Amino acid sequence: MAQIEPQEDGHLRLQEPAAAGCGVIIGKSCVASPCRWLRRLSSQLHWSFVLAVVAVYGACQGVGNAVGSVAAGYYWKDVQRVQPSAAQFYQGVTDAPWVVKPLWGLLTDVLPVAGYRRRPYFVLAGVVGVSSMLMLSLHRGLGIMPALLALTAQSAGAAIADVTVDALVAQNSITHPPLASDMQSLCGFSSSLGALLGFSISGLLVHSMGSQGALGLLSIPSALVLSAGILLKENHVSEFDYKQVHKKFYKAIQSMGATLKCPEVWRPCVYMFVSHNLSLDIQGGMFYWYTDPVVGTGFSEGFIGLIYAIGSVGSLLGVLLYQTALKDYPFRSILLWGQVLSSLAGMLDLTQMVTTSCALLQALFPRHRRNILRTTHVTTKCRVADVCLVGWLAAAHAECDSNGVQ
Repeated sequence: MAQIEPQEDGHLRLQEPAAAGCGVIIGKSCVASPCRWLRRLSSQLHWSFVLAVVAVYGACQGVGNAVGSVAAGYYWKDVQRVQPSAAQFYQGVTDAPWVVKPLWGLLTDVLPVAGYRRRPYFVLAGVVGVSSMLMLSLHRGLGIMPALLALTAQSAGAAIADVTVDALVAQNSITHPPLASDMQSLCGFSSSLGALLGFSISGLLVHSMGSQGALGLLSIPSALVLSAGILLKENHVSEFDYKQVHKKFYKAIQSMGATLKCPEVWRPCVYMFVSHNLSLDIQGGMFYWYTDPVVGTGFSEGFIGLIYAIGSVGSLLGVLLYQTALKDYPFRSILLWGQVLSSLAGMLDLTQMVTTSCALLQALFPRHRRNILRTTHVTTKCRVADVCLVGWLAAAHAECDSNGVQ
């Protein structure tokens, strides 16, 4: 794993390990299998920590988010009968608790409840998730605003559980540095495997139980989070002065601000922020197009789940590839080539759009078929040139940063 070392000028330097040879990578069979990750983490940490990771990442985020995304799409479309733009807006509202994740993180670090810093927040997340999903599934005539509040509450419970387990992973990474990569791989593997399972069964659940019944099943992952909070092994904090909570909050905010000023921290943050926010999310409109039998493809519920499951297979393979072959390589090279491959994969959407538009224009204007083909060909070449230019600039920038930091 990469380590940050202080320098004389007050700045931090990122020390990255050298790439290991293939023979060394293959020899590390103790971390190549997920079962061995579980045994190693359970023996050196505690089985309750592994249970918390699997419950949050595997059950709540993996299965829960997979089933919830498909079921919520059908719920807004068939039950509430809202337009795609409104459904996309409501989805943005339900994702609001994830935006304030730093607030939940400050609470878990600064404000212990009944002498514990993590267990009460797991319990709170589980109770909120179970109650909100049961209310949504049992009330058939629920209005838009109560349904929106219920889905937002469930999202808040998932966000609280996520930031709490992240705090556990960070804490154990500090006390057990050799296990840091194994813990991250376990998180990613649990999330990918859970998403694959969730998307595989989401269509069948919606078809057999309806969207509200499928959403009601999301109370099961929340119940697992509640159980993980009850069973978690955690040291008790004694003699905590609650009158000094506001000072601790202020000190924690100052420490967060000082951390963000480090180039090794704010530059990756800016990269991730720009990378995520420059990607337009049109899944709400695409879902309506997938399921509309008149103007769209009219896919069934099971086939919709299969489409989403393909992405989970890629995520699962990526986690296994990182753990078995790439975890000892420099982060910069992995991020650079990952971004390049992601840009190339995004060309598939452009190809579909150009092909569909070309076929539609040829059907509407058969006399201008040659001009339409010439225009779409030039547009595609320009788009490819833009993507190549962006990739070249990213490579040059990463190389300059690598020479400057190292």
